[in-house]
Amino acid sequence: MGYKSFEELDVWKKACQLSVQVYDVIGESRDFAIRDQITRSALSIASNIAEGAERNSRPDFVRFVHVAKGSAAELRTQLYIASKIGVISVEQMSQLVEECKGVSAMLQALARGLTKSSK
Repeated sequence: MGYKSFEELDVWKKACQLSVQVYDVIGESRDFAIRDQITRSALSIASNIAEGAERNSRPDFVRFVHVAKGSAAELRTQLYIASKIGVISVEQMSQLVEECKGVSAMLQALARGLTKSSK
């Protein structure tokens, strides 16, 4: 598949960075419910990339990349809501949403590449 370990994948690195950024922004929030949901979604992106890569099956990897993409959409939704209810600022939300969209685009490209190279 062109890499030795998921740690080499730029999208995994970017997803990890996104998780750290989310923790930096939301980590001190006293709204435990939304903080928990947001951090779980953020962690899920990189975790699903890693899990799929380690399955040693291209179809499984593609499936987990799609799950990671779904988690990125979940995170974006939760960030919009967190901003609307005043848990994070509009500026923080905008910056994280842009990062999320970038990761999502990378995931789409990865899934497309994995699908094409299996044919």
